[in-house]
Amino acid sequence: MVSKRAYAGVDLGASRTKVVILDTDKNLLGHAVKKSGTDFGATADFCLDASLKMASLKKADIEQTVATGYGRNNVSFARDTKTEIGCHAKGSFLYFPFSSTIIDIGGQDNKVIKVDQSGRRTGFKMNRKCAAGTGAFLEEMAMRLDVPLGEMDRLASQSENMVKLGSFCTVFSATEVLENIRHGKKLPDIVKGVFYSMIKRVLEMDSLTEKVVMTGGVVAHNPFMVKMTEAIIEREILVPVYPQLTGAIGAALYAMGNK
Repeated sequence: MVSKRAYAGVDLGASRTKVVILDTDKNLLGHAVKKSGTDFGATADFCLDASLKMASLKKADIEQTVATGYGRNNVSFARDTKTEIGCHAKGSFLYFPFSSTIIDIGGQDNKVIKVDQSGRRTGFKMNRKCAAGTGAFLEEMAMRLDVPLGEMDRLASQSENMVKLGSFCTVFSATEVLENIRHGKKLPDIVKGVFYSMIKRVLEMDSLTEKVVMTGGVVAHNPFMVKMTEAIIEREILVPVYPQLTGAIGAALYAMGNK
């Protein structure tokens, strides 16, 4: 029988809000993801209700809630907040309990986090100043190409002659993409070039350890990007079952008192 005691974690990002519910054995009982929109608090409430419904639980069954992410201070039902770095590290270590480098590609920023064999953070790099390499960059490129965002991964996987983009800047890359279209380059080849540009941008942030984990919404919806990264770094990459929920799961673990 599943224990009624449960813990919630909220990762309220600038782009998407993620909520998870864990039981005392760290099993994922319920989860929800929604665009953060303009009312962060209301979105967090919606995701909590959806997660509770999936878990067949009530709000009274939640012992503790911790929030993380850009809008963590807007979560009215959270008793505490934690940093994104700490939550992503903890969420990843739950599934991969060994020394690793965690690459998180989010909607508005990228993170490269290193943890040791005990799960202790040994270093991190974060890109907040430029959209290049983030989900926002991918959304902009999809708009420029007039392609649904959900089709980008399939198109990239069909490429036979990738077009390399010379610029990491979102504005310059958009211009470059339009130039490639004008010169008759195939759409799959351009999209794969966009993926390659994002990967290179992230890999330049920091060095990698032997074990590499990739998380985030971009990874969740674009598995071909993981395959491309594996080819570049010449090693297998580990991906959680729910890569977009890693930060929220880490927040729930903090709520459980695993410090």
